[in-house]
Amino acid sequence: MISFEDSEAAEELADRATRLMEEVVLPRERELAGGMGVSDSTVRELREAAREYDVYAPQIGEEHGGMGYDFRDVLPTFEAAGRSLLGPVAMRVDAPDEGNMHLLEMHGTQLQQEQYLEPLVEGESKSGFAMTEPLQGAGSDPKMIQTTATRDGDDWIVDGHKWWTTQGIEADVLLVFARTDPDVHPYEGCSVFLVPAAADGVEVVRDIPHLGGNSIGTGHAEIRFDHVRVPEEHLLGEEGEGFTHVQERLGPARLTHCMRFSGMAERALSIARAYLAEREAFGTTLAEKQHARFEIAERETEVQAARALVRAAADAIAAGSEARTEVSASKVFAARATGRAIDTAVQYCGANGIGRDLPLADFYETVRTFRIVDGADEVHLRTIARELFADVDEAELEPLLRYGE
Repeated sequence: MISFEDSEAAEELADRATRLMEEVVLPRERELAGGMGVSDSTVRELREAAREYDVYAPQIGEEHGGMGYDFRDVLPTFEAAGRSLLGPVAMRVDAPDEGNMHLLEMHGTQLQQEQYLEPLVEGESKSGFAMTEPLQGAGSDPKMIQTTATRDGDDWIVDGHKWWTTQGIEADVLLVFARTDPDVHPYEGCSVFLVPAAADGVEVVRDIPHLGGNSIGTGHAEIRFDHVRVPEEHLLGEEGEGFTHVQERLGPARLTHCMRFSGMAERALSIARAYLAEREAFGTTLAEKQHARFEIAERETEVQAARALVRAAADAIAAGSEARTEVSASKVFAARATGRAIDTAVQYCGANGIGRDLPLADFYETVRTFRIVDGADEVHLRTIARELFADVDEAELEPLLRYGE
């Protein structure tokens, strides 16, 4: 298939990650079968193995406990990790902590990094990113934000209602997106705060039941903030730069999501090919049926295209661009391509596809959420369309409209 121009360092790191997956992680998947939870001791054992294979937290700087790899070089490893729901957790490249660690590394003060980033890297704590709000609040349009943070002496008072805060049930610290200046446009009047989950006034209302809930334990919480007092030093980054900081988090995080899911899709297609090669019906193996062969080939082509889009977007970010259009195109295409790949794998594996002996059923439930989380398809298509139509010159287009005259 496609040969990508990954660096030697990226290939070596991904090779070690692949060996970890094959030799350690995949054999432990049985602990997920039938909806059984994965114990904390299992997570600790997997993370210790990742350290032994030299693939633990490759995206974080060495000074904070990671391996210091360039963002572009870790993408193939994210893909390798995505082949199992346990992979990202083992290598500490799991959402939402991966994106939150990235934001803390970019904009955290030394004190914030010591207090919050480094325990996250070590796996000693968990975090949540509290941005989405119920009903008339921030969602696909984050400018509708209702949560506020108001100065009170040397402190900030946070009031608001959030939900779909990934890992919010178990989080030790919450990165809360709030309006700090109601008199300016939200793009200039929002900020991010580090709020300890145990702070007075933080109420974790519930873990929201949802499609794709798996046994890893992240969950999605509904949380209320009632007059929560946090000190000035809990402001993350610059006051009023919340939207900029969030975009710096979400862009790379969307690409790492894409790679994890493309790894999931590749695993699903591999399972489907193995099943088709063994299963016989109507005189031949299913792998000899033209329709099955062609459909698997189409799905593989789409996954390869998704991988290429992600790498192109990552190259643009590495060159200093926000790459919003490139990231949006990657997110939309990867979400749909991986969804189709996993759906096809479930279909061709028949009853085994919907059973829990294989990971396909868990993959199927999980991948459907990808078209909504980190920006729904429609939001990203809006971003792409905005750029496509931004420079429409009617004078230049007018001759094109004369076709046939």
